[in-house]
Amino acid sequence: MIESSDLRMRRMPLNHGAGHIPALGFGTLIPDAAVTISATRDALEAGFRHFDCAERYQNEREVGKALQAGLAAGGIAREDIFVTTKLWNSNHRPERVEQAFEASLDRLGLKYLDLYLIHTPFAFQPGDEHDPRDQDGNVIYDGGVTLLDTWRAMESLADHGRCRAIGLSDITLDGLLPIYESARIKPAVVQVESHPYLPETELLEFCKEKSIVLLAFAPVGHGIRPGPLEDPVILAIASRVGKTPAQVLLAWAVQRGTALLTTPKTAARAKENFNISALPEDAFDEINRIQTRQRLNDVVNTGSPGFIPRVQST
Repeated sequence: MIESSDLRMRRMPLNHGAGHIPALGFGTLIPDAAVTISATRDALEAGFRHFDCAERYQNEREVGKALQAGLAAGGIAREDIFVTTKLWNSNHRPERVEQAFEASLDRLGLKYLDLYLIHTPFAFQPGDEHDPRDQDGNVIYDGGVTLLDTWRAMESLADHGRCRAIGLSDITLDGLLPIYESARIKPAVVQVESHPYLPETELLEFCKEKSIVLLAFAPVGHGIRPGPLEDPVILAIASRVGKTPAQVLLAWAVQRGTALLTTPKTAARAKENFNISALPEDAFDEINRIQTRQRLNDVVNTGSPGFIPRVQST
C-alpha cells in the first residue's frame, strides 16, 4: 500500500502489474440520469479519482459524459482517474463476456478500463433482459455456465490489455477460494458490502494475505436508518474528533486497509465524504469493538441487488 498520512491520497497497489487504485471511490448507483451527471462531476471536482460503474446501473453513458466533461474542464488526464465497471449476470457465458465489456467501454467513452468485475457470482439466463423471471416471479438462473468459465473469459480480456485488472463482486470467502486457487490471473479486487456492522474480517485477512484489495461498498450503511450512521459509538467519536458520522465511518474503512465506495449526490456531500482524516487509535479500536452484526444487501445469496431496511422491533 502507498501509505499516506492523508487518507484522501491513499492508493493501493493492484496485483498483476495493474497500477494503483485510489482508496476513496465514488459509486455511481444513481437512478436519475441528470443526478448521475451532476454528482459524478461534483465528485471529480471534490477530489475523487476512482469511479465505480456497472452495466446493471444503466447509466454508464451518463457517467462517461460527466467524466469527459470534468476531465476537460479540470485539465485532468485520463491516466489520473481509475474507472471500474462490471459484467452483469446475464452475460456470464464466455462468448458474451467480451461483447459486454466492449459495450460498456463504448457507453463510457473510454479506450480502456482500469478494472472489470464480475458483478455477482450468479449466472442469469443469457440475453438482454437484466432481470429474467419465470411466471412465478422467480429469477431464471443459467445452469450451463460456471463461475470459473466466466473467469477464464475475464482472464482473456486482461490478456488483451484494454482491461488492466479483473476481479469479483458480491462474493463470499467460500465462493472466492476455488476461483482464486484455479485462476491463472488472480483477482485484483473483491468488492463486497462492508461497514462496522459487517466488517468481513476473515475475508479482509485473506485478501491482505493474497495482495487482493477489498473494496467496501455501503461503508456508511447505505443510509439505512437506524444503522451505522446513528450508532452511539460512531456519534460519540464524531463529536469528539469534530467530524461527521459519515467521515468517521469512511476513515475507519480506509484505516483498516480497505478501499471504499460512497455515493454523494450533491457537491456539499461530495466534499464532506472526501474530506476525511485519520482517527485516533482509541477511536479506531472502539469501532472495531462494535458488536452489532447486520447484512443490508442479500445479493451474495441471490445475485439480485437490493438493500433491505432493518425490520423495526415492536
